[in-house]
Amino acid sequence: MKSPVTVHSQVVSSDACGQPFRNLPNHLLHLIASVSSTASYRRKTKLFVESQKSRGAFILRSGKAKLTTCSILGKIIITRLADTGDVLGLNAVVSSRPYGATAEMMATGDVDFVPQESLLRLMREHHDFAIAVAQQLSANYYSLHDAVRSLGLATHPVERLAKLLLSWTSIGNEDISRRDDSFKLPLTHQEIADSIGSTRETVSKLFSELRRKHLLRSEGGALTIMNRLELQRIVRF
Repeated sequence: MKSPVTVHSQVVSSDACGQPFRNLPNHLLHLIASVSSTASYRRKTKLFVESQKSRGAFILRSGKAKLTTCSILGKIIITRLADTGDVLGLNAVVSSRPYGATAEMMATGDVDFVPQESLLRLMREHHDFAIAVAQQLSANYYSLHDAVRSLGLATHPVERLAKLLLSWTSIGNEDISRRDDSFKLPLTHQEIADSIGSTRETVSKLFSELRRKHLLRSEGGALTIMNRLELQRIVRF
């Protein structure tokens, strides 16, 4: 693991870029800052490794990270993509169990580290902080539940790929005129394959098929969904 350069953590406003523990009041942000430290991590640096003894939680101030799990045969699946403001390793810290996945930086960024003992003490002493942790754990559960549904209920990789592509756009926006169906692909074909339980070759073929059917368009490094309704019909779960 690469050694980061550690500096003292400073308070980040809940309205600022890099929100640790989203929507927390300022007094709790100050408490977190008082027990945490900030380090800059380069791309591909591992914050923690699956089965490693938990020692604390990590909050992304900037950058992106992916959480992966690996089988004894070496098969890797991406279980979650984390962005600025997300908390990693919280489940393991609260339950005092080993980390259940490997967290790897996908882009260089600053990360806050909150030691396990300090985080548990804040939970005991501040009930509103404990509730915020419980809400975060609940959100983590539903995110993992959705990933399991995608892997288990889809009968074909194209269903899982379509669902993943739709999740990268503002599909919840009812105002179609404001919905953005163009985005930069955040993952490589191999990482997409790891996310949907497939192979890189299959993913490349599926992208070609979707472009041939005019459901997707690639231009200047950006991907555009050309026929959202048809892509939604592919997702049958």
